[in-house]
Amino acid sequence: MTAYRRLRLNGATYQFTLCLEEPARGLLIAEVALLRQAWARTLAELPVRRQAVVVLPDRLHAIWTEPEDAALFPERWRRIKARFSRAVSGDFAPRDSLRRKRERGIWQRRYWEHCLRDAAALDRALEDCRRAPVLAGLVTRPEDWPYGSFAAPRGRMGNIAHPTEPASCPAPCTSA
Repeated sequence: MTAYRRLRLNGATYQFTLCLEEPARGLLIAEVALLRQAWARTLAELPVRRQAVVVLPDRLHAIWTEPEDAALFPERWRRIKARFSRAVSGDFAPRDSLRRKRERGIWQRRYWEHCLRDAAALDRALEDCRRAPVLAGLVTRPEDWPYGSFAAPRGRMGNIAHPTEPASCPAPCTSA
């Protein structure tokens, strides 16, 4: 089994992308209420400072800053993915390797994370997150996409978006 090494730094700011196993289903938008519940419950248990989030039909992008006392993003994503997967109804035909591990085959097994090293990297990541629905061809203006923290009026996503939390300069990521 491959051992993935992730840079886990307390207080650092990260950009994440998580994708569905079967993108054509558009499951994240179809079941956005279940995603909100999984998100809210997990972040109530393991709080984090949310900078931005956008949910697309086949993936989600998020930016958050870890608490100063623990970098627990792998556990947060594990819980969000598991809770959403258990809550979603439907016929999923996972590969044998997933079935043996009691996975439903809703999410891709891995996710992408990137530690944002300075304020310029945070600004670029926020802009990437904001423009994601436009680049995906879903809307012509970012504020027209209702499933993210950039929707107008702000806060339409309920438990997913937390626009009242200020986006501040992240703690720099260093490997030392």
